[in-house]
Amino acid sequence: MLYNLLSPFADQFLAFNLFRYITFRTGGAIITALILSFLLGPMVIKWLRATQNGASNIREDVPEGHLAKAGTPTMGGFLILLAIVLSTILWADISNGYVWIVMMVTVGFGAVGFADDYLKLSKRDSKGLPGRIKLVLQVGIAVGATVWVLMLTREPLAASMSVPFFKNILIDLGWFFIPFAAFVMVGASNAVNLTDGLDGLAIVPVMIAAACFGFIAYLVGNSIYSEYLQLHYVAGTGELAVFCGAMVGASLGFLWFNAPPAMVFMGDTGSLSVGGALGAISVVTKHELVLAIIGGLFVLETVSVIVQVASFKLTGKRVFAMAPLHHHFEKKGWAESTIVIRFWIIASILALVGLATLKLR
Repeated sequence: MLYNLLSPFADQFLAFNLFRYITFRTGGAIITALILSFLLGPMVIKWLRATQNGASNIREDVPEGHLAKAGTPTMGGFLILLAIVLSTILWADISNGYVWIVMMVTVGFGAVGFADDYLKLSKRDSKGLPGRIKLVLQVGIAVGATVWVLMLTREPLAASMSVPFFKNILIDLGWFFIPFAAFVMVGASNAVNLTDGLDGLAIVPVMIAAACFGFIAYLVGNSIYSEYLQLHYVAGTGELAVFCGAMVGASLGFLWFNAPPAMVFMGDTGSLSVGGALGAISVVTKHELVLAIIGGLFVLETVSVIVQVASFKLTGKRVFAMAPLHHHFEKKGWAESTIVIRFWIIASILALVGLATLKLR
């Protein structure tokens, strides 16, 4: 909004020229989201604690040690959403369609998560919104966003998928791009949701991935840098760097309250929304496969659940002591802080590998 209001007067007021730079506005979005998180956090947590008094927020299928966390308010993702949306509207070019696509996915998935969290708390059980309904709602939002992406993106990129490490390979998926892109968004959303099981475990990898995709969006949306790095140029996507900056600031602010021992949990409100946002950004920037590398920790957690369920149904035996993967290590006796920090290290390494794909072509 500041860009739309002030940049037209840059010729008269030299200071307003700063708002023409995506890098400046990305920095502004980071700081704004961080400050909003710090200011609103205590009030949101107090409200959640009062609203959820006596409600169950611990799932039944978790290690026994988690029972000690009963009473910690959930739905803290509402704070993340507030910080992201307000900061993005303030600093991004609000005439950019890609910004609104990603915002639609973020808020839409967040609303699905909010409904799920609310039902869990209001009914005093851990089931929440039925899985099929949740999935249908997510798919509907993702399909709508994908169709919008196809309308905005120029050919031949619109319905195509790029392949990491290969500069000349661009696979035209045709109409199959719609289910493919929807799968990326819904898959990323639920992968983050599965990872969100320990204090601070999910939010730092989300922050790392958001920072990486902010950098990717900036490069892909810049014709000079994309040509130099031999990336597929997607006009207008550079503005998503501002959104990613807001995600980084909001994640950092939320970590202040979510660090062990957590004062608040993210809940489905947060995990579904930020995961969906990462998926949407990867679709818009044509880096869907790179998301699987940068967000490799989320992939590992998801695969562990799939393997566990498949193994038990086919053989009656479990591969892991408990799934997702972080619960397996809890059962093995690892301290929660050890698991969290080591998973953060893994996420950082995978992010570096993902960024390496930008040059290794």
